[in-house]
Amino acid sequence: MSAYEIEIKDVTKSYETRKGDFLALDTVNLNVGKNEFICVVGPSGCGKTTLLNIIAGLIPASTGQVLVKGERVEGPGKGKGVVFQQYALYPWLTVQKNVEFGLKMHGVAKEERAEIAAKYINMVGLSKFASAYPKELSGGMKQRVAIARAYSTNPDVLLMDEPFGALDAQTRAQLQENLLKTWEAERKTCFFITHDVDEAVLLATKVIIMSAGPGRIREMVDIDLPYPRTQKTKLSDRFNELKNDIWNKVYREYLETAK
Repeated sequence: MSAYEIEIKDVTKSYETRKGDFLALDTVNLNVGKNEFICVVGPSGCGKTTLLNIIAGLIPASTGQVLVKGERVEGPGKGKGVVFQQYALYPWLTVQKNVEFGLKMHGVAKEERAEIAAKYINMVGLSKFASAYPKELSGGMKQRVAIARAYSTNPDVLLMDEPFGALDAQTRAQLQENLLKTWEAERKTCFFITHDVDEAVLLATKVIIMSAGPGRIREMVDIDLPYPRTQKTKLSDRFNELKNDIWNKVYREYLETAK
């Protein structure tokens, strides 16, 4: 049994283009421990989403390998829950049925999956909307459904690609606190992509800073702020020290892309 929940070993990823091969990731190595909340930041085009998609098994690495709980990732699987920015809900299914969907695919009996779905719908505060359809929900509510669906299959790791990026500031703040409470209750290992340094520092146990493309891990920063955290955590001196340090490093990488 591996000591790590996620192991990324010498991962590179290149794409063929009309101008030749494009190197998106270059020799990425990272170990993520059980129950860690990892946030990944870096300039646009540094390969953050590519790395998440490789961990999720949605695309293959060109070289190297990723292991989840000691098993090599060779495609999507039950052990990984994924939440995207664009919700990806089924419009013809109710909230309840959307959350049940993954459980149904895994062969969970009807009564059991209804019970499990209800638990996670309640956890994200949407019990009153279990019979609603996605078109009847706000953007923030849709994203809460997506998070409940990801948790419902009891994944070993939760992979989140800028899940709050399209939301207004107030809704984003609410969902950050909601996610923190859910993570503290469930203690899943989270791998979270964001452009927002404030968000990364608020959520993470560790922040990964990626270099300008091709993507490499520039630095890992331990976030030594105590949990539970709320929006008030942003008022602390230590929060601002960490935020400014990480922001300056990300900005220097951004300047590299502008050269």
